[in-house]
Amino acid sequence: MTTSTEGPPARERVPGQGSDFARLSRRINEAGLMKRRPGYYTLRFTLVGLAFVLGWVLFFAVGESWWQLAVAVVLAASFGQLALLAHDLAHCQVFTKRRPTDIGGLLVGNLGIGMSYGWWMNKHTRHHANPNHEELDPDVAPDILVWSQEQAREAKGLALFVGRHQGKIFFPLLTLEGFNLHVSGLRALRQPYLKRRWAEGGLMFAHFGAYLAAIFLTLPVGMGIAFLLMHQAVFGVYLGSMFAPNHKGMPTLRGDDRPDFLRKQVLTSRNVKGSWFINNLMGGLNYQIEHHLFPSMPSPHLGKAQVIVREFCAELDVPYHETGLIQSWREALRHLEEVGAPIRERAAATADA
Repeated sequence: MTTSTEGPPARERVPGQGSDFARLSRRINEAGLMKRRPGYYTLRFTLVGLAFVLGWVLFFAVGESWWQLAVAVVLAASFGQLALLAHDLAHCQVFTKRRPTDIGGLLVGNLGIGMSYGWWMNKHTRHHANPNHEELDPDVAPDILVWSQEQAREAKGLALFVGRHQGKIFFPLLTLEGFNLHVSGLRALRQPYLKRRWAEGGLMFAHFGAYLAAIFLTLPVGMGIAFLLMHQAVFGVYLGSMFAPNHKGMPTLRGDDRPDFLRKQVLTSRNVKGSWFINNLMGGLNYQIEHHLFPSMPSPHLGKAQVIVREFCAELDVPYHETGLIQSWREALRHLEEVGAPIRERAAATADA
């Protein structure tokens, strides 16, 4: 492993599960933690849906006013919560059957927030199968940022430019993540793996049309652009704040470096210590280790599963990393700055020459 630094549809069969994971899985099932929670998700969908609707009601009530920038922040939070619901749907945490899961994902993801549910499923599946593997996990591909010094030494193009100071500019870059989500979804419409191309595209364009019409038929152009930028920037930062602390700065894998299933998921993941606020802010993803081990586990059960998983890891002497939210960001940002060192050294050598 090299030091560096967010799954598949739930219920997936994981090849090569060792006896350690099988024993842990029995304990989890005996505790009843894989059972569905329809009441919980009914309440959660209702509350998030109400927040989404009330956000837009507030938008139209405020009208032509710079207070709309505050409304943009409120709506960004509701978009982030919708993204979390799309995540739980993708993992079959809500429904056991594929059809209602896919319908829910398309409505929440494509229509609700303008994200391609199929594109995200494809990407997230590969992440869960090989978390933090530099050649197999798309979340640690060196497209813009580099996640290990090996990637930094091989960096080209934009990654070579950004990687010099990536720890310092990581948060500003997150403001673009909402836009990236939309653009990546539109690009995916041309990919052969997308099964429901017309449904995905139709729902996304319906979202974009309604979204832009609401903004620019209600607000003057300048104010509308300011609202759009604020909304998408805060949405992007919220997405990054939910997903980045879970793996960034944890060990990465390369080549044939592939431990067994349990160790692969535990060693590459970081938990963020929970509280009622953190649990709801991150939608349970603060229990990232447990989520990666049991992706189809309903999110309200993850805290109970943590007790079992942490004790089991202690029995096996498997490192289990958990820290506070602020410290998780410190670790991730420090790591980003450290792995960018080869790029800075290369730039310094070029300048001296």
